[in-house]
Amino acid sequence: MTGSDESPSFRLVYVPGVMPDKWVRIWNERQPDVPLALTQVPPGAAAGRLLGGDADAGLVRLPVDRTVLSAIPLYTEQTVVVVPQDHLVTAVDEVSPEDLSDDIVLHPLDDVLDWENLPGRPALERPATTADAVELVAAGIGVLIVPLSLARLHHRKDLTHRPLKDAPESSVALAWPEDATTDLVEDFIGIVRGRTVNSTRGRRQPSAQEKPQRDDRRKQPARPTGANRRGSSSGTPKGGKGGKNSRGGKQGKPRRRS
Repeated sequence: MTGSDESPSFRLVYVPGVMPDKWVRIWNERQPDVPLALTQVPPGAAAGRLLGGDADAGLVRLPVDRTVLSAIPLYTEQTVVVVPQDHLVTAVDEVSPEDLSDDIVLHPLDDVLDWENLPGRPALERPATTADAVELVAAGIGVLIVPLSLARLHHRKDLTHRPLKDAPESSVALAWPEDATTDLVEDFIGIVRGRTVNSTRGRRQPSAQEKPQRDDRRKQPARPTGANRRGSSSGTPKGGKGGKNSRGGKQGKPRRRS
């Protein structure tokens, strides 16, 4: 939680391609008195914003440093190749890395895919951003491999995309500083996990050790103990063998059966 005690707010950063609109709308419905400040940041800057105290939580791309950040994976995106409308691969429904062996595959500096070996032929220089790489694809310089959301974000009428199999994928997660799990962070966790407004607003529930013991005495009849118990523990009836009766007198004779 940030801001003064009289005017709390929740600061959320997100990376390009992530669409937080639905979660923001739910937040505004459930927390009308707590404004949500939304800021888009480059993928490589999100962790620094969180650790620097400039944001309470972030919608980021994995991996993140789990020694200092907590993270809840939300979904994994399909990887696609962005090509001109007249490219040969547009004739198929799915592309393999081998299909791009003759193409220049652009590799922007803000790439979010973890490649061991980028397919195709490398460009002479790496574009600074994904947006710059898209412009080069439109100019016929090469092709670009990105998560589906980034292909849609940078959509152009003269470009299209196809799924690329056997390629790295990008996962999106909700992350926040491990030592700053506030009530408002717990509230947002509940929203992204799809909890209802009645689910304690997504906040952490007490553990079994923390929960108070229920008093079920009204549900169970009291059982007499000690001197008030009639008969022995084995259920010996009043006046039967097993000791004195409840009045503390001597054992009486059993009644004669008729």
